[in-house]
Amino acid sequence: MRPASARPLSEAVVTESTVVPLVQPAARLMAHAAAWLMLVGLLTGGYVSAAMTGKVPADPRMALAAHLNALMGTFFLLGVAWTLPMLRYGPVGQRRLAWAVIAANWANWGITCVKAWLRVSGVDFIGQPVNDAVFGALTVSVVLPALVAAGAWVYGFRRAGAR
Repeated sequence: MRPASARPLSEAVVTESTVVPLVQPAARLMAHAAAWLMLVGLLTGGYVSAAMTGKVPADPRMALAAHLNALMGTFFLLGVAWTLPMLRYGPVGQRRLAWAVIAANWANWGITCVKAWLRVSGVDFIGQPVNDAVFGALTVSVVLPALVAAGAWVYGFRRAGAR
């Protein structure tokens, strides 16, 4: 008779505690958000073309940045989703990480679309109220959450017992 570890999967005894879902809920959430962000990002290409042809009063470079932010954000979301099983986080930690990455990337797309319309860069406080409001919104909604999420992602790769 073969030991249990050598048995084919159909013969192996699997307890309920050893069953791992094929796709973790946080990974599915992130993949779903990525699919929507990709669709919205591709549709933003129409916004870019309208800005480039003067059909909408938006800065074409900023509109293009919004388009690219959505596409790059899609890959950030998918990258984190793919690595969730490799991280030390449980379901709650994974969900928190997922929402931080989702919120930062959607905000990046949305705020950049708006700042194209407002024709401001929003990359520093310059004493111009609209620009400074965009800078504040980007800092609070995109930069800080993305940095925290990226740091948590890196930290999640540490082994549970590592110090």
